[in-house]
Amino acid sequence: EDGIRDLRVTGVRRVLFRSEVFYSVAKNLSFTKASQELFVSQPAITKHIRELESLYQTRLFNRLGNTISLTESGNVLLEHCERILAEYRKLEYDMHLLHNEYNGQLRLGASTTIAQYVLPPILAAFTEKYPKVSVSLIDTNSRNVEQALQEHNIDLGTVEGVFRLPNLKYEPFLHDELVPVVCTSSALAKKDSLTLDELKDIPLVLRERGSGTLDAIEMALSEQGIKLSSMNVRLYLGSTESIKQFLRNSSTMGIISLQAMLKELREGEFKIIDINGLQIKRHFCFVRAQGQEEAPAANFIRFVQSYLKSRKAAGDIIGKMRSEEHTSELQSLEDLV
Repeated sequence: EDGIRDLRVTGVRRVLFRSEVFYSVAKNLSFTKASQELFVSQPAITKHIRELESLYQTRLFNRLGNTISLTESGNVLLEHCERILAEYRKLEYDMHLLHNEYNGQLRLGASTTIAQYVLPPILAAFTEKYPKVSVSLIDTNSRNVEQALQEHNIDLGTVEGVFRLPNLKYEPFLHDELVPVVCTSSALAKKDSLTLDELKDIPLVLRERGSGTLDAIEMALSEQGIKLSSMNVRLYLGSTESIKQFLRNSSTMGIISLQAMLKELREGEFKIIDINGLQIKRHFCFVRAQGQEEAPAANFIRFVQSYLKSRKAAGDIIGKMRSEEHTSELQSLEDLV
């Protein structure tokens, strides 16, 4: 009987692993990428897929040269594998929780600003408290994070966008403000404020299309009856750090998250230029699939909320910091987040 039981356990594990193999190949549409992702040889990946095709007596992939695509059978199997693997992750988490152990996998996606300037200290504290939770993070723009959620590639996203997709659930967790900044060595730093008409002539460097930052800027301008196309945009760049570096070497203006500028503003390297009649406030949000309540993701949300609350709700004071007068407050905020 013990031998039969061992065989059954081995069989279940084999089914789970085959599901992981198929899921990885299907999501990447590549045997090579699945091999790299799972740390398994490519011949072994191929063998598992062939065994699945033999088991179900159907082709799972269309093969055309070096490219593959899912067949109708493959799409059906993918839907089931997504549910099986999600339930297994929940099972692992819940069973370890019975022993007061937080275990399992947490797949996060974060928009670039949040990934670079908000999450690092939070993740450091989280992994210190829950060392047995395996955390991975995709760093991309807000729209790509939402797409990764819809494709079940991540469990939880954090985004900075102002647009909302109806099949996703958004939960604000931190206030933010986008501020116009220039390098203090720039000729533009001679001014403390500008009118909206003057802003139209200022050369701007902004984030790329698809970023939550650009969406927020475009919406704020639209509310003032101004189209982004009427602005003097010199360049669109893919990261805030690239914009900062560009500003250091040119007489241009960027519109950047205050969260990303704390250190430079405190040290006097950059200066905020007020735009009369224009304030760009927004929220950073958790985002999940509607009806999806992954336990590790829910635990992470509670941890972040507790982390921010213990640091006196940093987001509540962001809106106050719009000039060089608030250097001491900037110092405090940097310490909080």
